[in-house]
Parts: sequence; structure tokens; C-alpha cells
Amino acid sequence: MTSLSVETLAADAVEPITSAGNAQLGIAVLAGIAVIVLLITVAKLHAFLALTIGTLALGAFAGAPLDKAIASFTTGLGSTVAGVGVLIALGAILGKLLADSGGADQIVDTILAKAGGRAMPWAMVLIASVIGLPLFFEVGIVLLIPVVLLVAKRGNYSLMRIGVPALAGLSVMHGLIPPHPGPLVAIDAIGANLGLTLALGVVVAIPTVIIAGPLFSRYAARWVDIPAPDKMVPQRASEELERRPSFAATVSTVLLPVVLMLGKALVDIVVDDPEHTVQRVADVVGSPLIALLAAVIVGLFTLGRAAGFTKDRLASTVEKSLGPIAGVLLIVGAGGGFKQTLIDSGVGRMVLDISEDWSIPALLLAWLIAVAIRLATGSATVATISAAGLVAPLAADMSSTHTALLVLAIGAGSLFFSHVNDAGFWLVKEYFGMNVGQTLKTWSVMETIISVVGLGCVLLLSLVL
Repeated sequence: MTSLSVETLAADAVEPITSAGNAQLGIAVLAGIAVIVLLITVAKLHAFLALTIGTLALGAFAGAPLDKAIASFTTGLGSTVAGVGVLIALGAILGKLLADSGGADQIVDTILAKAGGRAMPWAMVLIASVIGLPLFFEVGIVLLIPVVLLVAKRGNYSLMRIGVPALAGLSVMHGLIPPHPGPLVAIDAIGANLGLTLALGVVVAIPTVIIAGPLFSRYAARWVDIPAPDKMVPQRASEELERRPSFAATVSTVLLPVVLMLGKALVDIVVDDPEHTVQRVADVVGSPLIALLAAVIVGLFTLGRAAGFTKDRLASTVEKSLGPIAGVLLIVGAGGGFKQTLIDSGVGRMVLDISEDWSIPALLLAWLIAVAIRLATGSATVATISAAGLVAPLAADMSSTHTALLVLAIGAGSLFFSHVNDAGFWLVKEYFGMNVGQTLKTWSVMETIISVVGLGCVLLLSLVL
């Protein structure tokens, strides 16, 4: 793993696009972020357009020629999409196969058949975490809501006792674990090792999801004691299928890319010889592209064909999976353009200087920046992208382990206190039939617990690794 240095980052541009001093650059950054925030929250503009306009505003406030600001933006957009765009697409295909084939339902039904009573909240965490690996957060919620409602009604559970663990599992996967877009972009921007970040992300995720899920749900159920709302439960995919994949085949397919990427990380540690045959094979097989591509190809058979899909049905499933991610790709790409403009204008050097003057630990600074942008924009992905661009130079003198922890600190900060400017807030509110106050006391507090506990785990790991 090669850490990014300030010189490496600066080398992405032929020459700095502005000669502004730190004071002007600081004002330009605040102004650019303010433009993005206002466009997203007040003008209700799509995040892609907000990031594009905000980037140009940043360049203008920094005194950069418009043509150079545009060149930086397009360069960053292209490199970001090239780096993570294919991975997001493959993840979307795998998630669609999992949902449409009934594989997700098979995981849910098998685990619920084995759990009951006090074990049910823990079962919901397990279900959400496994299903949440290849799925985007919003898709995971839509997939799990029928299960949460059914379990709460049939088992006479408080909705929060069942729903909070499921939401915690999905949210932790979304913020901390690749191949979700946020972590992938942060890894790409900071130059972290994906396998190592994935391994440490799992270590951070386990205690975080336990505390924010089953444990916090006890208090959430007391604060907001509501039954499952009496509304139509959406039809599950497997109800219209004659058969569905087996539990073992489904879980194996979902975990295949994780195993391959973790295997590469293990070989990197044990072998640590770029010329060794085992190392070279692991580098190929454990690369994110090959790992996810392998899972998709395997999933076509273990999920699609196992559910009785014809070739035409498989082709249709793949095609339908790609449409909804267009917006995600554009946001991620625009975020990469914003990041590159920050780097080319010298903001990275400025952040490095400020962090040295303030003596704030790099991991804490990264978390605080992500928290500020998350609170302002409501978007975890925008917070991750922007924070990663700002703190990337801090990784210059870090070990590969601490670079991975920097990514996780940003991911934890990006989840802090979801409120009324976050689409996820309203999604949870409507699905669970809560009012704004109840949603703040449950969902928003849960997100804050995830963020704070995640940061605590990251800081603890930084002390021992």
C-alpha cells in the first residue's frame, strides 16, 4: 500500500490553479461548502448539481481561473468514476439478484425460524448486516421493512425493539464497510488499502452495531412505544416465485467478495512480497473489481438460475439494477470533482498546516469535518466525499493501518445525527409511522450512537495498532 503524500496529491495537477493564501483559501472552502449546503437544503437542488455549482464557486472564491477550475473538476469526476463506478454498478447488480431471486427472503426466513424471544433483536441485526453488505441503504430498508413489520406484529414486539437493530445493521454497513459508495470513495481519495480497511471496518462495526442496535433498542422501545402501523405490507419477491435459492448458496454468494478481499489483505500481511506468486494471485483475485465481478457471475447461477430465471429474466434483472444507481454515480463523480478542486487549489496543504497548529489528532479532525458536513447537507455520501478530499494530505505520514482508520473515522462522522435534511430520516419516519419527535428520539439518536461509538473504536484501535 502506498500512502498519498502532499507532493503526490499536488502532482495530480500540472500546476496549482491559484496562488491564494491560506486565509483566502479558508474563506473559499467555507463559501463553496455553504453554496452546496444552501442549494441542497434550501433550493432542494439535486446533490450532483449542487456539488458542481459549489465546486465552481470554490474556484471563483479562491481566485482560480474558471477554465482551470473546470479542468480540475472534470479530472476529479473522471478519475473517481473510473475508480469506483464499476464497483458500484457490480454491487447494484448483486443486490438486485439477491432481492429478485428471493435470496434475501431466504436469509430472513431461515434466521427468523431459528430465533425467538430475546434473541429476535440480535437476529434482526444479523439479517440487516448480511443483507446490507451488497445493498444500498434505501434498498435495504425497502427490503427489510416487510420483515420488521411482520415480526413485530406476529411476535407482539415493540416496533422499535425490532426496527432499531435492523436500521443499525444497515446504517453501519452503509457508512463503514466497502463496497458501499461512501467508504469506496474515501478509500480511493485517501489511498487506503481496501482489504485492510474492510477488515478493520468489520472490527469497528461489530461493537458499534451491538451498542446502537439491540442494546439501544431497549431504551428506544421505552421512549417510543408504538406498534407496527396498520398498513399494507409490500409483497415479497419470493411470493411470486416457484422456488428460491438455498440459504447456504445465498450467504456464500453475498460473502464471496468479502472473503476474497479479506484474503488479499491477509496475504499482504503474511507474504508481503510483490514478486511472490501467491501475492500476485491474491492481488488479482482479491482486487475489488474481480471480487465483485466473481460474486456477480456466481450469483447469476446460485441466485438467478436457482430461482428459475430464464436468460431473458436474468438480462432484465441486470438491466433494471443499473438504472437507479445513475444518480449515485453522478453524486459520487461530482464529489470527486469537488475533492480534486480542493487538492489543486492547495486546500490540502492548508488543512495540513491548520492541523499542525491546532494539534488535533488527525482521526478526530477527520471525524469532526465529516460531522459538520453531514449536519449541514444531510447526506452521508456528500459528507464522506468532501471530508476525504479535505483530509487526504493527513495520510502522508501515516502507516497503512492508520490510513485505513482515517477512512473509518470519516465514515463514522458521516453518520452523525440524521435529521430533517436527510432523506433517510423521512424514509424511516414514514415507513414506521412515527412523527418527527419520535423519529428524532429513535433514528437520529441511533445514528449519533453509531457515529460516536464508531469513532471511539477507531481511536482505541489507533492506540494498539
